[in-house]
Amino acid sequence: MAGVIALDAAFLIAHLNAADAHHQAASDLLDENADQDLIIGPLNLAEALVAATRSGHLAATQQAIARLAVREVPFPGDAATRLAQMRVDTGSKMPDCCVLLTAEQESASIATFDERLKKSASMLGINTI
Repeated sequence: MAGVIALDAAFLIAHLNAADAHHQAASDLLDENADQDLIIGPLNLAEALVAATRSGHLAATQQAIARLAVREVPFPGDAATRLAQMRVDTGSKMPDCCVLLTAEQESASIATFDERLKKSASMLGINTI
């Protein structure tokens, strides 16, 4: 059975942008985990789309994300209280809390290069790759 990987915005951006310092590592990690389902939360997806929107490449970026079969996972009804508690428990900024919430609600590992996010995930018992 395939697992699930929650992407943080910077990881997705790195994979999509060949000039990004983490591009090769992100692409390799996705290749190594090709049997995994990919998910992202709405705030993190919005973050990943900002530069494409600004540069007029939104449609192409959305198509690239669709080719990866990344599924946007909506926030649960109790997201506000869960996010607030995660911020208190981990000290993470809200975008990182959104990744944590997405991973937690979908029993997913997190794909990230952010050491602070990795530490917060570990505090909550969430695996990172």
